[in-house]
This record gives sequence, C-alpha cells and structure tokens, in this order.
Amino acid sequence: MAPDGGPPGDSSAGATDPAVSPSDAPDPTVEHDTDQGEGELERTIGLAGGLAIGIGTMIGAGIFVFPGLAAENAGPAASLSFAIGAVIALLVALPTSELATAMPRSGGGYFFISRGLGAGPGAIVGLGLWLGLVFASAFYLVGLGSYAGQVFLEAGLALPVDPAVPLGVAFGIGLTVLSLFGTENTASLQNGIVMVLLVILTLFLSYGSLDALGVFGAESVPERFFPPGGALPVLQTAALVFTSYLGFAQVATVAGDIKEPSRNLPLAMVGSVLLVGVFYVVTIFVATSAFGSARLGEFGETAMVEVAREFIGLPGALAIVIAGLLATFSSANASILSASRAVYAVSRDDLIPEAASRINLKYGTPHVALGLAGGPIVVLSATGQVELLAEVASFLHLVMYGLICVALIRLRREQPDWYTPTFRCPAGFAVAGVGGLASFALIAFMQPASIAIGVVVMIVSYAWYRYYATDVALKGKF
Repeated sequence: MAPDGGPPGDSSAGATDPAVSPSDAPDPTVEHDTDQGEGELERTIGLAGGLAIGIGTMIGAGIFVFPGLAAENAGPAASLSFAIGAVIALLVALPTSELATAMPRSGGGYFFISRGLGAGPGAIVGLGLWLGLVFASAFYLVGLGSYAGQVFLEAGLALPVDPAVPLGVAFGIGLTVLSLFGTENTASLQNGIVMVLLVILTLFLSYGSLDALGVFGAESVPERFFPPGGALPVLQTAALVFTSYLGFAQVATVAGDIKEPSRNLPLAMVGSVLLVGVFYVVTIFVATSAFGSARLGEFGETAMVEVAREFIGLPGALAIVIAGLLATFSSANASILSASRAVYAVSRDDLIPEAASRINLKYGTPHVALGLAGGPIVVLSATGQVELLAEVASFLHLVMYGLICVALIRLRREQPDWYTPTFRCPAGFAVAGVGGLASFALIAFMQPASIAIGVVVMIVSYAWYRYYATDVALKGKF
C-alpha cells in the first residue's frame, strides 16, 4: 500500500497531488523539477558541470586506482579491457541520452526503467542503483584514502597503520556534508577539480607516450600483449574496471539539476565517455611501458605514482599524487551526489517512505536522501575491499544499463503520446539491442562473490517492492 493511503498508481511523493496522466506529462524543456509537494530541485548545473560530473567520476578510478590491478590481471591487454568498457558504455550512453531528453528528471536509469517497464523492474533498479552508487562511492573513497596516505609516504612520515581506510571514511563524511549545502557548491568544486586534473594528465600522458614510443628515454623491450590466459583475463578485467564508466549515467541521475537538459544531457554523457575512454587506453599504454605488468601490479592502487616517478622523478610523483587526490575526490564527490538523487527518486515515487524525498528549503537539497546515501557509503568504506566494492557496483549498474536499453526498445515500439525526446539515438533499435546484450554478457565474467552480492541486492529490492509498494503504478507517469 502506498503511504498516506494514496490511490493505486499515484507515483507522487505527496499523496494529495493528483496522478499525472501520460497525456499531461510535462514538457521536457521545463527548467525545474518538482518533488510533488515538498519543494523543488533547482536546475543549477550547466554543460560544463554535466561534463565535469561525468569526466570527474570516471577519470578517478580508471586512471588512478585501476592501472596496477588491471595490468596484473591482463597485462598490456588491459588497455583492450578499458576499450571494451568504453564501447559498452557508449552503446548505453546513446539510448540513455534519448530517454533523458524525454524524461529529464532526477533518478536517471531508475526513472527511465520505471516509466518504460513499470514499477517492479523500476524498484529493482532504483534500490539497486542506490546501493550500486553506495558501493561505487565507497570504492572511490578507499582510493582517495590511498592517495591521501601517499602524501605521508612522500613526506617521509611512517604511520603505524595504513591510513587509506580511516582517511576514506573521513572524506566520506565531509563530502556528504558538503553536498547538503547545495549543488552549486558540488558542481563548482567539480568543475575546478576537473580542469586542473585534465591539464596535469594531458601533460603527463603526452610525456609518457613520447617516452614509450622511443622518441626519448631508455628503449624498452615490448611485453607480450595478451596474458597467458588469452581473451578470458581481458574480459574479466573489463568487468572489473567497468566501474570506471559509471560517470555518464550519474549525469542522468542528476538530470533534475541540469540546465537545458535537451541539449546538455546528450552532450555531457556521450562526450564524457569518448574523452575518458581515450585517456584510459593511453594510461595503460604508458604505465605498462614503464614497468612490466607484474611489477606494476605490486604497486596496487597508487601504481601511477611510481610510473610518474620512473619517468620524471620526484616532481612527477608529487604531481600524480596531487592529481590522484583530485581525481578520486572528484569521483567520490559526484557519486555521493548521485546516490542521494537515486534515494530521492525512489522516495518521490512512494517505493520507500516519502520522508526521504523531503527538500531542505534553505539549500534546495534532499537532506534526508543525503543521509541515507552517505551513511552506508561511510560504513562500506571502512571495509577497504577495493575489488569487491568495484565489481558489485559494476554488476548493479550493468543490470540497469541492460534494462535501460530494453526500455528504449519498448518505448520506441509503443510510441506513447508523452514520449517526445529531443535527441534520437542513431539506429536506436540496433544500438539498444547490442548495448543491452553486451551489458548483460559482461556480468558473466565477474567474480562469483560479486555476482552473489549483486543478486542478493536485487532479490531484497524486489521483496521490498512486493511488501511495500505493489499498488504503485509508475509506467508512463511523470
């Protein structure tokens, strides 16, 4: 039963509001997003901010946390793993862009699936997206703590314990509080971080590429490209590092905060995938040229610091420590914001108690949702399980991406009156079909523990829906 005795099919957070019929669906170009009675989310993020959320989220893990882990598993072919992830992300980003311009509301993939496929799949994805972003944010925070700990090492200070986990927890608390005071603060910080980060990375990777190509520096013997296991380790690594490509979907998750969504959402999503994908491939090329894959893997989450030290010495190592701090900070910052918007969206639709969608009228932010996102993130950060956190986040997002593609195909076939996207995915049926199949297929290459946790999350999400919200009808209503 929906809270407050709301009628079946009422997807509003406030039970006193009338249900919205498909024919009365709002114009996608409207510059505000109602929360059905509790206030409004202000559209304060422009194209630069959207790109910054996408790029900033993705560039942190793929460049500063994964190179050592990926190279250890797949050798130089880890660059192919990142390329596979980029192709799948792009195949999903295009359908997501179309859906986002038809339904520019906070909640992203959850919103599209619930309106395209119904409340049941929506509940699984919505609650799964919330927890998927929680796992991703915790993963980013552990990486952030690792780079913050590297500062002490570079300063010659030996600490009695590994500071990565406690520092990650502290940053998680701080970023949750920061997000409470408005998306302007989060977006402005994100823009500045990403600009500095891209400058540092462009200079470093340009130098490293010239060195790897033999333009200058010591000549090295090329390592065997594929690992002994052939294609299997490459696909398994692609499944692991896919967490690096969650940023484009996080742009859609904060669609209710984006200005001019019909223009800025597609540009931000597709543009961020293309740019970051190139950076990832070049990074693995440079990193594996500096050290053998096995040696690179020994350096763990801060492998890129040692790569920079090899090329440029201490100044390079310090520059990458700073860049790594900025990148992982950026990833965690954007993910916490997106996780709170996922909570806000499912609460607004009565799939969890409506209190979670309340807006702080002073700052225009969903303060209860931020608490429900930030609390679990801090707890999971304390585990320090980097690979497990990353793969569970990838699993839950890949399920969502596959269902996003299914939703696009269904809406294209049914052509409801309210479905009027201002961006159309090229070759929509083919792109969505391949994107959906590729998303589901990549799950098969994950570790059994990650799959098991992801399946449990989906089962619990559906059980909650059956217990709490079976009379909520969401399809076609927004």
